Amino acid sequence: MRNLLNNLYRLGGLLSALHLTAIMLLIVLQVLGRVLDKLLLWVGFNPLGLHLPGLAEISAFLLLGATFFGLAYTFWQGGHIRVTLIIQRLPLGLQRWLDSLMLLIAMAITGFALGFSVLLALDSYAYGDLSIGMVPVPLWIPQVGMSLGLLWLFIALTDALFSLLSGRITQLNTDAAQE
Repeated sequence: MRNLLNNLYRLGGLLSALHLTAIMLLIVLQVLGRVLDKLLLWVGFNPLGLHLPGLAEISAFLLLGATFFGLAYTFWQGGHIRVTLIIQRLPLGLQRWLDSLMLLIAMAITGFALGFSVLLALDSYAYGDLSIGMVPVPLWIPQVGMSLGLLWLFIALTDALFSLLSGRITQLNTDAAQE
């Protein structure tokens, strides 16, 4: 089970990286197209008009995917910001209790966001909602990515809570990545 969860978190990190790579490639293609058009004008030819329509909207959707797919991986690797100035000075038992409480609160917030993002994706699908812009994208597509990312984060939070309560890890974000 541990390997399955770790692979799930890694998959989220990989999907996040692929989304960021796609953004980079689209922007590079757009810039190269503009440079080529300028060079053609400079040497006296007509520009080809190389332009990627809807690049801003598509990049925004890819950024949404990169952000949400990377949440669980970043959490499990200890990359999320935590204020440990006070908590690290407390006894280990109290630290575990506060970490457990914070995980429960994070699970509640993530579960709330997950529920509403799933409902939003279902509504967008049912009503055929499209993005406004040059390229109409069915809104349920990026919303499903958001929902999956929140689901993976919820799983990671639940995993961390059970790991903490079972004693498999003693502190959040320090022992979890070493499992």
